[in-house]
Amino acid sequence: MTTDYYKKHWDEVEWQDGDYTVTRTTAWSAPGCHDGCGVLYYTKDGKLEKVEGDPKNPFNRGSLCMRCVMMPEVVNNPERLKKPLKRVGERGENKWEEISIDEALDIIEEKVRAIWRDYGPESIAVHIGTGRDNNDVIPRMAYCAFGTPNFSMGYLAGDSCFCPRSASMASTNGDFMIADMSQQFENRYDEKSTEWRCPEVIVNWGCNAVVSNSDNFFGHWIVDCMQRGAKMITIDPGLTWLAARSDYWLRVRPGTDCALAMAMIHVIAEEGLEDKDFVSKWCYGFDELVERCEPWTPERAAEVCWVDADKIREAARMYANANNAAIQWGLKVDQTTNATATANAINALWTITGNVDVPGGNIIIRNAFSQNLSYGYGWHSLSPEVQAKRLGSEFPLMSRAGYSSSAHADSVLKAIETSEPYPIRMVWMSATNPIANMGADAPRLYRALKTVDFVVVHDVSLTPTAVAFADLVIPAAMSPERNSQRCWWVPHRTMKKVCDSGECYSDTNIATLVGRRLKPENWPWEDEVGWINNILSTESDEKIPYRNFEDACKQVWAYPEFQYRKYEKGLLRFDGQPGFNTPTGRIELFNTNMMLWGYDPLPEHKEPSCSPVSNPELAEKYPLVLTTGARSFEFFHSEQRHAHLTSRELHPQPKVEMSVKAAADRGIKEGDWVWIENQRGRCRQIATISLALDDRVVRAEHGWWFPEAEAAEPNLFGVFNSNINNLTPQCENGDTGFGAPYANQLCEIYKCTEENSQDLPSTHVTRKDGYSKEMDETNGDVKVGVVYNG
Repeated sequence: MTTDYYKKHWDEVEWQDGDYTVTRTTAWSAPGCHDGCGVLYYTKDGKLEKVEGDPKNPFNRGSLCMRCVMMPEVVNNPERLKKPLKRVGERGENKWEEISIDEALDIIEEKVRAIWRDYGPESIAVHIGTGRDNNDVIPRMAYCAFGTPNFSMGYLAGDSCFCPRSASMASTNGDFMIADMSQQFENRYDEKSTEWRCPEVIVNWGCNAVVSNSDNFFGHWIVDCMQRGAKMITIDPGLTWLAARSDYWLRVRPGTDCALAMAMIHVIAEEGLEDKDFVSKWCYGFDELVERCEPWTPERAAEVCWVDADKIREAARMYANANNAAIQWGLKVDQTTNATATANAINALWTITGNVDVPGGNIIIRNAFSQNLSYGYGWHSLSPEVQAKRLGSEFPLMSRAGYSSSAHADSVLKAIETSEPYPIRMVWMSATNPIANMGADAPRLYRALKTVDFVVVHDVSLTPTAVAFADLVIPAAMSPERNSQRCWWVPHRTMKKVCDSGECYSDTNIATLVGRRLKPENWPWEDEVGWINNILSTESDEKIPYRNFEDACKQVWAYPEFQYRKYEKGLLRFDGQPGFNTPTGRIELFNTNMMLWGYDPLPEHKEPSCSPVSNPELAEKYPLVLTTGARSFEFFHSEQRHAHLTSRELHPQPKVEMSVKAAADRGIKEGDWVWIENQRGRCRQIATISLALDDRVVRAEHGWWFPEAEAAEPNLFGVFNSNINNLTPQCENGDTGFGAPYANQLCEIYKCTEENSQDLPSTHVTRKDGYSKEMDETNGDVKVGVVYNG
């Protein structure tokens, strides 16, 4: 398209282009996505034909990731679910009959009311996947329809996706913070009409931002700033696209990021590079932090982290000496049992350098127009007695301290296994595929979910999770098939429905249908538009420019006013006084909240339980450090895996990355199928030879299943054959309840042969003894089911 074409329609939200209707709106991919980019949908005769990035939308400015570009393929996928299904065979047989939505609701209502009568509402667990527009919808369904306190992410061990970082920021700063790429301004990158200034230095820590687009942070913003002169520091075990373009790439050993951050703090303090004015006015516990980091010289950190000491010094100086610098962090900070301490240490870096809520630093951010929509939406409808029954309430940072309203995923699994403190009789899963993706120790999760009386899956396609466990499967509407709104973080966005696919239901509509059956007093609206109108009229502040969905769709997005240095202006505290929303009114480098609950108030490196250092005997048998979960351009976790999609054409098989030497030592060549194995289990992936990985580190992919394969057990779409979560532990968490070691395990890799491939993992898990049940406790490995207090 020419620029003139877009300019011609600049002020329109819908127009005709020949036979096509073009709609300007926003999207959340398939439904999985974190961002809500601006899109132009091209529909013809009610069918989505093409998606383009909207060049007018300030959020993504016309850029799109592959997941949105290929959306028509996924929306029109002939293998999508189109009608509700009821299981007619045994679980795992893949035998179903189509039923109406009313029949499905009848079954749900009957089962729920029986559970209420015989066990209580707490015996229902409700789960979602990651991101997208249902972060408030499914929790509200849990609390306000089912009446259960047990909403959580789909068996994500230690809630290891933003939760540790969130708890750290909430307890340290009293607010959330994010790297400032001018995303809070409608006039993006404009240094004349806004106070924004491009960061001199950007630290990309444990995050491949241009691929993952996580935490409502569009990775291309970093590229935009690099084009404006920003220099880069990347901290990652692998040579990502950003790392290859960085001034410093610190190739950290997985699981040792806290030691690296403490060494950088050491350098800054030793050389007097801290922002002395900001520290003296707005920080609590700086001296204690410096004392804690004093032993962490770059030389000591180099030994622990496998990073050159001089590079640590130089990177710390470059960051601290910048007039403004921003840190964008990612999932790998969360995926260690030491996640909270690691987050505290990184948070301290932007604090002591004064890069707090200033242009081009790390800004304090809240939901657009004060919409308090998150995992806690509807929580207060529960009585204190029911709230007290939330699973995982023994973890203060998660529950009693109020840093999470969700149940602890590992504790939900334990309750299913043991019926303690009470049994789980029903599980609802919306757009989550835990045995393919979220659930650490996937074989253990498989065994547990087989025992649940009643399971409902709401998803786009028939997944391994649905086939293995579901009694009912309800087809989910995709992004262009739903009306929605989003407030995380800014701008406020609306998503307009432009097409239909069979009897598919958005999260909002299915939650409303269920809620009106079970507790109609909590659901005064009839559909998703009524839900949105209620939020716009009752859950938004007076500055939002529209109060109903119809008017919101005419505008598509709206930016709230943003101010820097809010702590100086009394905009953060409930009492209106200057300062931060913390007990001391300052950023708490010495974290009094954590001290109150009996945790270490200062960051400290703790060696992963399964590492060459903590477990040398195990490392003799499994000498390679295994990190998992790196994102790829083609997929959003376990989505977009069907064989006929462009995503699978470009990325047809699972890959494990290893160094030239590690491969040569094992007689492995590029493209060989190899077994990845440790004391918990094994899986197979294709070897990819890297020129950049440390010889002692390998990186394996996650989220793999094969929709083209046999669905029925024992194969189950081959979900366990390449599942790296055959090798990761569930219920091994940090002392705060947050964090799990998805990204730091030990393994060995060897070639697949005909002889050693007779017993494939999917058959072994579904028909034989499975993996992870028998652990050799003599080797010092953490026992299954034990919370690691490190």
